[in-house]
Amino acid sequence: MRVLVVEDEPDLLDAVAQSLRENGYAVDEAGDGKTGLFKAEGTDYDAIVLDLMLPGMSGWDLLKALRKSKATPVLILTARDATPDRVAGLDAGADDYLTKPFELVELQARLRALIRRSAGQAEAKLVVGDVTLDTAQRLAYLNGDLVSLTPREYALVELLAMHKGKLVSRTMIYEHLFDESSDTLSNLVEVHVAHVRRKLGKDFITTRRGEGYMIHV
Repeated sequence: MRVLVVEDEPDLLDAVAQSLRENGYAVDEAGDGKTGLFKAEGTDYDAIVLDLMLPGMSGWDLLKALRKSKATPVLILTARDATPDRVAGLDAGADDYLTKPFELVELQARLRALIRRSAGQAEAKLVVGDVTLDTAQRLAYLNGDLVSLTPREYALVELLAMHKGKLVSRTMIYEHLFDESSDTLSNLVEVHVAHVRRKLGKDFITTRRGEGYMIHV
C-alpha cells in the first residue's frame, strides 16, 4: 500500500517513513503543507499521515482543500492534544487522530485499520479460497500453513484481495505498491505476480492481458 507522510520535523519524518517502508509500504514524503497538498491531489494514496503544524500551509487547510476532491483516509499527527483541537481536526475531514509523542507500532495499527475500512473490510483477516491474510500481522497462510512472502509480495496480494472479484489495472498496482522514487520503466509488477503464483498457486492471480490482474472470489 502507498502512503504519503506530511511532516516538517525531519527526524520524525524519517522515522515514520522508514518504519512504514520496513513493513512493506511504499512511502512518499513532504516537509511542508503546499508540497503535501500537491502530492495528495496528484496521487491516489491508500492513506495520508498528516501533521497539523506545517510551514506554508497548515494541516487543517491542507485537509480542507483535499476534501474538495478526494476522500483519501487521513491520520492526523499533532502535539496539540486539547479536545477542541481533536474535534477541529476530525470536523475538517480527518479519519483518525494520534497525539505526539506516539509509538510507531500504534501508528501502523491505526493506518492498517484506516486502509481496511476504506476498502470495506471490517476484520483484520481476509479469506480468498485457500488463502488467508492476517492484515494485522501482514502474514499469508495457504491451507493453514504460513507462506513466506516478501513485504512487497504481501502488499500485492493484500491489494488484490481487498478488490477480490474486480479487475485491478497494472497502473493501479504500480501506483499503490511503489513510491515516487521507483523505476517506472521496470517490470516489477510482473516479477512480483510471478513470485506470488509460485508460492500461492499458479491460478491464484488471473491475468487479463492488456488490462490487469484479479483474484476471483
